Amino acid sequence: MGYFYLLVLVLFSRSCFFQTTKGLQAYQTQLFLQIRKHLEYPSQLQVLDNYSGSLCDLAATAHMMISCQDNFVTELKIRGDKLANVSGFNGYAIHNKTLSETFSINSLVTTLTRLTSLRVLSLVSLGIWGPLPDKIHRLYSLELLDLSSNFMFGSIPPQISRMVKLQTLTLDGNYFNDTIPDTLDSLSNLSVLSLRGNHLKGQFPSSICRISSLTDIALCHNKLSGELPDFSSLTRLRVLDVRENQFDSQLPVMPRGLVTALLGKNLFSGEIPAQVGILTHLQHLDLSFNHLSGTPPSALFDLPNISYLNLASNMLSGSLPEQITCGIKLGFVDISSNKLVGKLPSCLDNTSDKRAVKFGGNCLSIEGHQQHQSSYCKEANTRKTGRKIALLIAIIVGSILLLVILAFGVLFLSRRCFEWKTLETQIRKKAVQENPTTGVSPDILANARFISEVMKLGTQGSPVSRLFSLEELEEATNNFDSSMFMGESPAGKLYKGRLENGTYVAIRSLNLLKRYSIQNLKVRLDFFSKLHHPHLVSLLGHCIDGGVQDDPFANKVFLVYEYVPNGNYRMHLSESCPEKVLKWSDRLAILIDVAKAVHFLHTGVIPGVYNNRLKTNNILLDEDRIAKLCDYGMSIILEYNEKLEAKGGGLKSSQRQTLEDDVYNFGFILLESLVGPIVSGKGETFLLNEMASFGSQDGRKRIVDPAVLMTSSQESLSIIVSVTRKCTCPEPSSRPSFEDVLWNLQYAAQVQATADADQKSDSTS
Repeated sequence: MGYFYLLVLVLFSRSCFFQTTKGLQAYQTQLFLQIRKHLEYPSQLQVLDNYSGSLCDLAATAHMMISCQDNFVTELKIRGDKLANVSGFNGYAIHNKTLSETFSINSLVTTLTRLTSLRVLSLVSLGIWGPLPDKIHRLYSLELLDLSSNFMFGSIPPQISRMVKLQTLTLDGNYFNDTIPDTLDSLSNLSVLSLRGNHLKGQFPSSICRISSLTDIALCHNKLSGELPDFSSLTRLRVLDVRENQFDSQLPVMPRGLVTALLGKNLFSGEIPAQVGILTHLQHLDLSFNHLSGTPPSALFDLPNISYLNLASNMLSGSLPEQITCGIKLGFVDISSNKLVGKLPSCLDNTSDKRAVKFGGNCLSIEGHQQHQSSYCKEANTRKTGRKIALLIAIIVGSILLLVILAFGVLFLSRRCFEWKTLETQIRKKAVQENPTTGVSPDILANARFISEVMKLGTQGSPVSRLFSLEELEEATNNFDSSMFMGESPAGKLYKGRLENGTYVAIRSLNLLKRYSIQNLKVRLDFFSKLHHPHLVSLLGHCIDGGVQDDPFANKVFLVYEYVPNGNYRMHLSESCPEKVLKWSDRLAILIDVAKAVHFLHTGVIPGVYNNRLKTNNILLDEDRIAKLCDYGMSIILEYNEKLEAKGGGLKSSQRQTLEDDVYNFGFILLESLVGPIVSGKGETFLLNEMASFGSQDGRKRIVDPAVLMTSSQESLSIIVSVTRKCTCPEPSSRPSFEDVLWNLQYAAQVQATADADQKSDSTS
């Protein structure tokens, strides 16, 4: 009889467990439906429309992932397509950029806090706007919080310091415009603090230096000022990025283990301290565009791991010792636009194939290079010394006057002591009323020649590049059947595939050189898989034929990319597909998308990814005609620089031309956007000659695509014609930067939008 009761008890317990689990799943599903409603039904969550299973069984996509543990949701990642790149955002909803005027960030956060087991929350580029609510701290289990590229403004709530389990805090690309909270040292487990691209002001909080677990600090592109504290106590710090602020102190003391230090475009002054010689792990150092003076320490060039050194556009003076030695890993040096004199040390001689060196704008004695006369640098140093003496005299005189004024003021202040105390009390009360309390692996970080800021700062907690088996890809492509073949280019054959979970992918097949290092390839592929940008086709994973070990006989690699379904840009410019031909404003939008992607590749990676195969048929369009660039970075993946070395070209000539090549090739994309697809039989020379026709109205009518002429304003068209001419200029030094190209494209789009609005207004009146 006892066994019978025991059996009944077990069956009853199991029944209660299943009912509880079922109820939990239903509750979490309802919460997700509410979250989808708060986010105004983004396309990334359409998978929930007809889904009746458990959220924990939902297959991950490129834009959405849900992970569970013991049936509790622990990870939620959603990546949208609403980029926070609006100039002049004033804190109100913007059509097609932010969520609507009825959106409530407070309601969204309230719903999220009901997911009490959530450890990872990433809501990126979803158009979320408004001040971040104080109640965000109720997500007490969070270890990673990423709210990048949205429209949040105001203060970063001090209550965020109560999220003591937080390891990664990323609020990049928003509009926070207050000071950084001085209470973040309560986050004793924090390893990554990334607040890039906001409007934060005030000083760098010294309390941050008490967070001993920090490995990454990224505060670049803000309005921070004052001096930086001593960072030597942060023994785990590997990345310090404070570029493009207004820091005006001397350079800070940096910890020995620092790998990347980016301090360019500030107001730092004084000399570069000799202490940098102990930074034996340092790989990348950017001190450009500051007010640094003196002679650079010789040890700076001979650090054992230094590979990137940028000292450009300072006031460095004196001569570099001829016997100076350079580290064996030093691949890029920029000492241009300073006041250096004498001869260039032999290890910085630009005839070397081992490194690229920029030294223009000094007073160096170099044959074949235009340098300023030595008198220019001496006069500059004399003026600088005179300014220092005048400043010192002014300080002394001012100090004497200040002491006199203070002596007279003491008597007056003693009489008003009581009134001051009363006023202080009132100020404190007023202050209370006005301010109520309201992923990268160590191996890659150490070994990669090209380290992305996004990789280091924005992907902690993200999976590394997925390793596919050859059998998976054969099944996805029906054994690489001809019906799945999409085309062929110098980068290899391209196939469409469908993975087991139903996700469509594009698979690129590449042939490798036998002498290629497979281990090096894996590092590079893992790097590119972490480059996430709305206008780059994402690399999802890879497969190396011959095994996953460093097999010298492996000769083929398959790259698995996200599938972009709406064809390439050239197809949409072709007269053979008239129903898809794009009007001028649509073409400008696509060109802006591509320019943003290339600008990111040039500036978001150190020292930059160039030679990016810029052609109209490498620009893919999704269902909403959002442009994505594919086949970028192949020069790094396939190590074409090694082929150049084998031919005697060397790295020097390659690095000198790469940036200009991207600008030049983009010029032909602009040209095709104006005249239609380039006919291969006529070639580039013919079209460059035809550009002379752009100068007259009749010439434009003859050469410009009719779809462009009918839908463009003359002013907008003229802007792009001018940019096209500059990009395709035969002299590389005369071509614009991609930042200039992007600005002109956006300006042309703004001019066109104004013209379209005026035309619409005229037609309705």
